[in-house]
Amino acid sequence: MPLNCGIIGLPTVGKTTIFTALTRVKAETSSYGSSAKNANVGIISVPDPRLDRLTAMFNPQRKVPATVEFVDIAGLASAASKKEGATNQFLSHIRDSSVLAHVVRCFDDPELPHVSSKISPADDIEMLHLELALADLETIDKRAEKLQKELKDPARKKDAERELAAFAKIRPALQEGRPARSVTLEAEEAEAVRRSFLITMKRELYICNTDEAGVTKGNAYIEAARRAAAAEGAECVVICGKFEAELAELQGEEEKREFLSELGLEESGLATLIHAVYRLLGLRTFFTAGEDECRAWTIKAGDKAPAAAGVIHTDFEKGFIKAEVYHYEDLVALGSEHAVRVAGKLRQEGRDYVVQDGDVVFFKFNV
Repeated sequence: MPLNCGIIGLPTVGKTTIFTALTRVKAETSSYGSSAKNANVGIISVPDPRLDRLTAMFNPQRKVPATVEFVDIAGLASAASKKEGATNQFLSHIRDSSVLAHVVRCFDDPELPHVSSKISPADDIEMLHLELALADLETIDKRAEKLQKELKDPARKKDAERELAAFAKIRPALQEGRPARSVTLEAEEAEAVRRSFLITMKRELYICNTDEAGVTKGNAYIEAARRAAAAEGAECVVICGKFEAELAELQGEEEKREFLSELGLEESGLATLIHAVYRLLGLRTFFTAGEDECRAWTIKAGDKAPAAAGVIHTDFEKGFIKAEVYHYEDLVALGSEHAVRVAGKLRQEGRDYVVQDGDVVFFKFNV
């Protein structure tokens, strides 16, 4: 499964506006999302001031940022749990996403009616979670039938028992419209239930799509969404989709900074969202830097040096010898790579070294 983020939500909440601003990809849309059967996909660069600073120091021929894939999934209406027609495709797109960004409407617009005729973030979140929970209930019912047969196979019995035990804990939550991830499972149960690819086991963050006044001053809708997110221990990002779309159209970085400054913002809501998704995916960034190229590379938290080397090229991992490592902060503090070496901040690390976010690495290998 790719490392990506599915953008979900009810129709008319502004998902596609946010996706278009993120990716600058003209996305398929409609008034209620029902005609957009195919998900819109876009690859976006992860804003990173550290890469900008490295580029200024090394003056390379090119700069290559880390990227994250976003998938704009059509608005999920109340037919979802029945899996009829195109809705089945929507559920499939959600299953294929690593994490979910749940867009909640936090603005009034008489010209854009809400599907339930009123703006209520708490009700919207509950409605969508209920639909996904019902879809997961159907999944575990079908899966349980198969597991009952596996109980008769001594080789599969133990795993089947663990998965059924997890289902017994998850089912009451799903019946109440709560996500499966809200249920505490033993480590072995959690591992077993992964085979069912439950939608509501996916980690989720919330996007409050509001108007410009909401971004700077807040509103009651945003507070309601934040309370719902806090109850789940989830992160909540506030964005004005229309404002971000206008910002994305500006060409120069200075012009963008002035635009943000007028609203008293240090960075765009989209940049905040991208970083939040990056964290939710459990990703970390290390760098390679030199005269030819400065590049940000993406790894999973906890990856060791050979795995990080393999992100660059499989031969680097196969023939890994060692890694020369220093940290970005040391480079900035000391002013040059030469100064880092003189200060003894450059280290030789072996196979067991866990690469840290912000490491600058040079790999040595032999194939």
